[in-house]
Formats: sequence, structure tokens, C-alpha cells
Amino acid sequence: MTSPDRITYIGHATVLIELDGVRLLTDPLLRHRIAHLHRRRPYPSFDNLSPLDAILISHHHFDHLDIPSLKKLGGVTRLIGPPGTADMLQRHGFTRVEEVTVGEKVTVGSLTIEAVFADHFSQRLPWGPRTDCVGFMVYGQPEAPSGRTSIYFAGDTDIYPEMEAFKVDIALMPIWGWGPTLGDGHMDPETAAKALALIQPKMAIPIHWGAFHPIGFGWLNPVFLTLPPVTFTQQAAEHAPNVSIHVLPPGHSLEL
Repeated sequence: MTSPDRITYIGHATVLIELDGVRLLTDPLLRHRIAHLHRRRPYPSFDNLSPLDAILISHHHFDHLDIPSLKKLGGVTRLIGPPGTADMLQRHGFTRVEEVTVGEKVTVGSLTIEAVFADHFSQRLPWGPRTDCVGFMVYGQPEAPSGRTSIYFAGDTDIYPEMEAFKVDIALMPIWGWGPTLGDGHMDPETAAKALALIQPKMAIPIHWGAFHPIGFGWLNPVFLTLPPVTFTQQAAEHAPNVSIHVLPPGHSLEL
């Protein structure tokens, strides 16, 4: 029996996408602590994550490409990421790594995955080279009972005019980060709502909020952990009133 189509927000940029019998995981971050960041909520059971058909990696920042988290998922899981991903991960023993550039498509089971532009920069170390960043379009099969469902996973990006060309049913929109302020190449709740006005999906799920914070900030300044989805919902009602907003707390799922 095929499991239902479902999206589970695990936290930060980690989302489990179950569509047309295919299971994808985005930017896995499955540790309670990474560098100076601490996870605010417990993780859902990892028993629900395997088996996976593929893992999508948007870019190489430590909070999006976390090697210990990938090792928890096994070294033979299919990994799809931007140029430079294969060289890095093969050195750590991963054997099924594929690279995609913007506009390139690959097939995972019955799904088509297309890499799209992300207005973000990726430099894993301060002295290291900059590498490409991508988002992903996930297209279901046309003959599925509900029609060809399409999902946009943005990774990390700022808004850009070409988003208007996207034709998508569900947008997984980053609305914040891991600290009380944002750097360049990110969207805050208002910017993400304006991006929805360009994309015009049927549904949007805010991600990249509420899971991680610098150690101590969860007590000193907790507002940035809980306020972004509230503000995003309010801004979306103003800028993109036809888009249905579904806020999933980390660890929660939505059946499609």
C-alpha cells in the first residue's frame, strides 16, 4: 500500500517530501548541536526517515550540508546537489553523489527534480572557495490521482524577479534563519510574502525558522524563534491573499 502524499517539516531547512510513492529529504540537519547552534525542540523519530529515495542539498553552508547528519542516513543514499558537492562528499565515503546546475533535471523514481537559481552565496569556510547555490522544483507524475503536483524547495535565497515564472502548487518558503538577525541572501517574513505574490502557489509552508538558535539565545531573546511564521502569515494575507498558508511546527506533517 502506497503511503499518502505528505510533507513533514523536521526543522530548519530539513523537510521530508513524500510524493507519488517517492521519499525525498532536503538539507538534512539531524543533530541537537552544530557548532554554536542548539536545537530547540526534540527530533521526530528517525525511524520515519528511512528508506529515502534521494537527498536534495541546496548549498554547502554547515547548517545545510551537515556530514554527520548525512552519515546517519547511510553512505549509499542518493545525494543530489550543486557543483562541488561530489568532490566534497566522496572524500567522506559517500558513493552516490550527483551534481546539478540551474535548469538541469534528473529523475528520482516517478518524480522529476529540476535545479533552479537561488540568490545566495555559499562559502563553507571563511578562506574557502565560493560554491553555487540552488533551489529545487519537484514535479510529480501527470497520471497521479491528484494530478501532477509540483513543489518548490527554495533552500536559502533572497527574492528575485524571475520567481514570477515559477508554476508550482506548493512552496516551501524560508522565512528566517537561526539567529535574531538575517544576513544577505535570505528572506524575512515580509520578503517571503512578497515572493509568494510573484510565485502564486496554491499553498505555502514556511520553513527555516524555530528549530535552531545560538546557545543561550533561546532564553535571552526567544521571540525570533516563534514570531516569524505569525508575521509571515499576516504579510501573506496582505501580499498574496489567494495563497493558503500552512504553518507546521518542527516535527509536524501535512497530508496533501
